[in-house]
Amino acid sequence: MARSKIRRGRAGRELSAKGKSGQLRLYGRHAVEAALDNPERHCRKLFVTADIAQKYHLPDDFIVERGDGAALARMVPEGAPHQGLVLECDPLEPVALDELWLGTDRKRPILVLDQVTDPHNVGAIIRSAAAFGAAGIVTQDRHSPPESGALAKAASGALERLPWARVTNLARALEDIGDAGYWRIGLAGEADMTLAAAQRDMPACLVLGAEGSGLRPNVAGHCDVTARLPISQAVESLNVSNAAAVALYEVGREG
Repeated sequence: MARSKIRRGRAGRELSAKGKSGQLRLYGRHAVEAALDNPERHCRKLFVTADIAQKYHLPDDFIVERGDGAALARMVPEGAPHQGLVLECDPLEPVALDELWLGTDRKRPILVLDQVTDPHNVGAIIRSAAAFGAAGIVTQDRHSPPESGALAKAASGALERLPWARVTNLARALEDIGDAGYWRIGLAGEADMTLAAAQRDMPACLVLGAEGSGLRPNVAGHCDVTARLPISQAVESLNVSNAAAVALYEVGREG
């Protein structure tokens, strides 16, 4: 493996005590490297195994603690693949809703998640949204997962690259998104219209609900149209993260 340089982000020299309230532990190579490279991420301390330490140029002005794999495994959820890297850091600063469209390419879609609570699903959606060029995602500040090691691992580094706006009221946020000129498409398996037919020559906002319950009525009512993905009758539905990836591809293909 080629020697790679890990650059610190806005780590600074002011370090808090271990276990500070609100502090995160990110783990896994992609999640940790992306966080260290993100100038907006306040990183505090890196834990690394000896064999992984030999493969990187670690920053001299950043606290690094070396330990064995078992020691790092005790710092993360049971069975989590830390890949020899655990990073203590602060959550990212909040992103305002209008930052998703002000000063950006208005052709890039916005993704709204209505009470999607599983961090692995949200992380996978963030990864797909970044891959397909979305402007960002929107979730409610309640009934949605916060930043976490599991979410960041599922996002595979995309958490550091994709803007994430958390709002108090999704219905009001959808009103603001509509006022900004976006065509709001709610994905619902029971809809008559397919996603391809539902699109307009406008920036797209895709709205996805939780698995099982789907979109709440008030959220669906703030969409311009509801649409479905034309999947085979062999399966009832797609996992929400898979549905998001397919929908983002479809919107980009048509655009």
